[in-house]
Amino acid sequence: MVGPVLFLIAGGLVIYYFVFRDQRRPGPPVEAADVRSNVLQDGDSLQVVVDWRLVLPRGPEVAESARVEVGVNDGEFSQVSTVPANEHSDTLRVPTPAPGETMSGYSCVAPMTRGRLARESCTPWQFVRPSAGQSGADSAPAPTDRNKARPAAAIRRIEVQPAGIQVDLDVMGKCAAWQRSHPGRSVWVAVNEQAVPECTGLNGKPTVAQFCAFAVLTDGRRVRTASSEKVQYCNQLFVEWQADRTA
Repeated sequence: MVGPVLFLIAGGLVIYYFVFRDQRRPGPPVEAADVRSNVLQDGDSLQVVVDWRLVLPRGPEVAESARVEVGVNDGEFSQVSTVPANEHSDTLRVPTPAPGETMSGYSCVAPMTRGRLARESCTPWQFVRPSAGQSGADSAPAPTDRNKARPAAAIRRIEVQPAGIQVDLDVMGKCAAWQRSHPGRSVWVAVNEQAVPECTGLNGKPTVAQFCAFAVLTDGRRVRTASSEKVQYCNQLFVEWQADRTA
């Protein structure tokens, strides 16, 4: 009797191993992919909108939630949130840089499965705020008034536009190489928004920042300065700046 019983036990173990082994073995992990950041200045803070998608492998593994982290200066300051697995976007805030400074940041997403964090996926970003001295603004002369019936107005203040812009890293120097091979051509397709593919980074943002100095005169008029009137990019931006001011 002992022999048949041992045979049945051994057979059961073999069946268990081949039938249920895939259920005991953990499946491939859920991964976050295509992590992107859209950074906008909002008062005294930067609003960082993080988007991603979850790659769900074939198997029993599913994501329960996702951990989102946005940080600046190598983690000197960071914000963390947790969102349900069916959401693929979140917005966090970090301090805005001072005028004339560039803030380097990162956005990371890590799926959580069975209470454990999977490997995080990250993307770097930068946000540049100009100072009044950029684009030659400090030395810009007061524009002369073509209407001789009244005296030329003086400059009340200089405004540098855009007030801040997100730029991506120029990975492998592709944009610099494009500029060398296309001298005299602008990288911009849509001012402040879109650049040629070689000058577009991981977040879909331009890898260059262009600033223009405009003047507000004592009589209320808004004009280009000498440093920007010959730059086509600045001419387009001036039209947008004027429209925003008069809207």
